Amino acid sequence: MKLSHIAAAFCLAGMAASAAAADPHLGRNLAATCANCHGTNGKAVPGSGMDALAGMEKEKLLQKLKDFKSGVKPATIMHQISKGYTDEQMDLIAAYYAAQK
Repeated sequence: MKLSHIAAAFCLAGMAASAAAADPHLGRNLAATCANCHGTNGKAVPGSGMDALAGMEKEKLLQKLKDFKSGVKPATIMHQISKGYTDEQMDLIAAYYAAQK
């Protein structure tokens, strides 16, 4: 996937987030951008090498996102993706995946 497509997806997600701040499904909608790599609803394809996010403890996932964003945790793309989210949005994403089974 080209970086321009990823950037466009995050721009759209950002616009949707500001337009729908009271949306009870905002966490799910933000997390949908993760499906390309981490699978639908965070259920990664076995053997894909990607972390399954479904059911991961919220605080653990939130810390990983913060570590990617700050550069503490090295990555190929996640450090760029995580910078596109506010702390509130990352909290919503982490809560969504923690609730998945």
